[in-house]
Amino acid sequence: MDLTELIDRYCAAWNAPAAAERARLLAEALSLEATYTDPTVHAADPAALLAHIALVREKRPGALVLRVGEVQAHHHVARFAWEATQAGAVLRRGIDIVTLDDAGGKLTSIVGFFD
Repeated sequence: MDLTELIDRYCAAWNAPAAAERARLLAEALSLEATYTDPTVHAADPAALLAHIALVREKRPGALVLRVGEVQAHHHVARFAWEATQAGAVLRRGIDIVTLDDAGGKLTSIVGFFD
């Protein structure tokens, strides 16, 4: 899977209505030690991120996280812009900075910034 597909798989985990589907998508995109940090939370592993996503989905049912624009990458680091939308309205925009494992096949950290 190429980097853009990997990022899109990660974003799809935020959008999946079922917890099992979110877990499957994150397992495909994240290393076992992956961390997630944004202004509201630090998730020390994928299980903590799954719990955070569940809370966000409870607060914003039907919201979607969509990558916008191209993924830019170099030296096992990438960034991409995203939008969180609900019923066609933009709730929030931001940018995520991710690091990749040495093979480039899994995300090892995600740091999100809100616009």
